[in-house]
Amino acid sequence: MPPPDFTPAVERALEAAQGWARRQGADDVRPLHLLRGLLDEEEGRAAALLRAAGLDPAAARAALDGGTSDGVAPHAEAPLPLHASTQGVFRAARRLAEDLLETGVASEALLLTLLRRDEAARGTLEALGFALARLEDAVVPAPKPPLALDDPLDLGGAAPAAGDFAAARPDAGGKPPAADLDTARILDAAANRAREALRVAEDYCRFALDDALLTGELKRLRHDLAAALEVLPPLSLLAARETLRDVGVSLSTAREEERRSPRDVAFVNLKRLQEALRSLEEYGKVVSPDLGRAAEALRYRSYTLERVVLLGAAARQRLATARLYVLVTAALCKTGIERVVKEAAAGGASVFQLREKGVDDRELLGRARQMRRWTREAGVLFVMNDRPDLARLAEADGVHLGQADMPVKDARRVLGPEALVGVSTHDLDQVKRAVLDGASYLGVGPTFPSDTKAFRELAGPEFVRRAAAATTLPAFVLGGVNHETVGKAVEAGARRVAVSQAVCAADDPRTAAAELLRALP
Repeated sequence: MPPPDFTPAVERALEAAQGWARRQGADDVRPLHLLRGLLDEEEGRAAALLRAAGLDPAAARAALDGGTSDGVAPHAEAPLPLHASTQGVFRAARRLAEDLLETGVASEALLLTLLRRDEAARGTLEALGFALARLEDAVVPAPKPPLALDDPLDLGGAAPAAGDFAAARPDAGGKPPAADLDTARILDAAANRAREALRVAEDYCRFALDDALLTGELKRLRHDLAAALEVLPPLSLLAARETLRDVGVSLSTAREEERRSPRDVAFVNLKRLQEALRSLEEYGKVVSPDLGRAAEALRYRSYTLERVVLLGAAARQRLATARLYVLVTAALCKTGIERVVKEAAAGGASVFQLREKGVDDRELLGRARQMRRWTREAGVLFVMNDRPDLARLAEADGVHLGQADMPVKDARRVLGPEALVGVSTHDLDQVKRAVLDGASYLGVGPTFPSDTKAFRELAGPEFVRRAAAATTLPAFVLGGVNHETVGKAVEAGARRVAVSQAVCAADDPRTAAAELLRALP
């Protein structure tokens, strides 16, 4: 049913539309059913408006009925859902009513909106002599004539008032007031779009991703936008705003009504943000070069955030169930590297990294190809340590990089956009840099002393806590994690761990992996 701000006439029309949809065997209420419902009342406002627009309502009803018999089907059944296009009509009708300063959405606003948006409905009536322009004239009041003055108005020598849009422009005296008004109207619309899009994207990072780092970056971008817009006098922007006669208000496409997921909402709004910033950049130059430059800088920042948000969302989805990551070195594998991979995977390990030092490239590539075969058979992910080139040749799922290795963007140039690229981090600055560089996941540590690798300095459990609070990008706690220390890692906030000797050196890698997994939340 329509919301409470729709009039009883609209409610009756929707009830009739439900009946006509059922009679025609439809699964939902389409705009043509709604049009037929609006025409159901012979003396209703919709029928009267169509008569005034050159149409016989009886002929329209006959054309819409398509040969069905008179009378409406019973309404005892559960209401049919509204098709997406019909929902769009109701939303647009509410906006039109607001522009007309109406307290509720009446049948005339609904009728006009429906015929503006739905080509099939409009075409059916136009074939019978209907003219949309006449309906527009009847529903939307004509603009009032300009005020007639006894003496011409001369603003040429007047000094700009406080808050005047022209005062913000260096050459304020050189442009007619109409040019200022046009520019102000464009900047007002672009600023509103940018602010709205930023808030939508921020809500996704805050509530869907629970990511403090990304939420903070978007919040800072929003505040920096507000600072850049301070050069624009707000009263002049408000004076230039005009939604009632905005030709774009009633224009929309079917895709604008469709969103498949929260991620899709974020993606669309980040694109909308960039478009709005580009408009602010170009038209802002009319007011101030500084505004143009500021909008340009914000636009480039938005590109980075778009990449980070969307790549991070894809990585979160791909690694959603990955909790145990095993770093494999042949010399540590007590039962042999192949058995360790297959048994640990059977015990629940999801990601395996080949980590070999001091092995020539030919041998390392051969071992990587073996790892690829074993992990593929086990249905788990394979990551190469340090070497994007060998990862590509071995068809690995990705590469893991240290702080001294090549940047994330260069690794992606080698491996392609779909590859997993992990980065080891040892402090919060490195976490932030890895996230903004577009890393797929993080290695967080070193956390505890290790028999496998000597660390000059431990980041410790406190770093695990701070990293877990900063970002929800998949993060594997590493460095000395074993059956004795995994509980302390969990207390510090670990949800995923990376281990080596705890599984590789075990007599039973399957049991060792399963026990570590049971210790994780």
